[in-house]
Amino acid sequence: MKEREIYSHLKVFPPFAVRIDGRGFSRTLQRLGLEKPYDDGFAHAMVDSIELFFKESGLNPLFAFTFSDEISLLFNEMSYNNRVEKIDSIIPGFISSALTIQLKLEKPVSFDSRVIILGKEDIYSYLLWRQAETWRNHVSSYGFYTLLRSGLTENEAAMRLKNMKAAQIHELVFEQGINLAETPVWQRCGIMVYRESYEKTGYDPIKRMEVSTQRKKIVQDWDIPIFKTETGKRLISKLVL
Repeated sequence: MKEREIYSHLKVFPPFAVRIDGRGFSRTLQRLGLEKPYDDGFAHAMVDSIELFFKESGLNPLFAFTFSDEISLLFNEMSYNNRVEKIDSIIPGFISSALTIQLKLEKPVSFDSRVIILGKEDIYSYLLWRQAETWRNHVSSYGFYTLLRSGLTENEAAMRLKNMKAAQIHELVFEQGINLAETPVWQRCGIMVYRESYEKTGYDPIKRMEVSTQRKKIVQDWDIPIFKTETGKRLISKLVL
């Protein structure tokens, strides 16, 4: 029956992205009574799950970008002989387990997964796209929950939002005292996780002298720039090198 595993030899070669999305999160997370449209505790659970992936999965992503229940992981190398079946099962499986633990859920959550083939020159464009989606999600989420608080049902709010332009949603939310340009940066721009080099100084008992070595630490960056700015371009260039 081995020949029936028709996708087992499908491979992808770096660089590439793996994007995972929460599957059917709404019903499970409603029971937690999370704050809407954004919950700080849920965001930290997502980012802590990504950090755990960096530490314990045995895989080596260049960095991760996340917003809402979406995570993009960028890879410049891959184990498992680059097999797509392995990539698309191990990564969402790990994050699903990690998030279930982080949130102390009685029932597990799950993610779906897809591989996005990129050239090195495509990584910046990919991140521009996902950060633009972060902003769109930010605007629509605030608009949706503002309409719900006004007394509309979920279906009514969704239909009303569908026919509104971004400027109208901004004004709707602003009337409730919220300026979408001044909400927390992580809500507007997303969050990144990456490794950063630092210098560690210690004493070498053999040489009997202070020595310095380069180490790496995992950084949760909740204050990332807009990628289309010069600061954003420099950050991505540093991480992709």
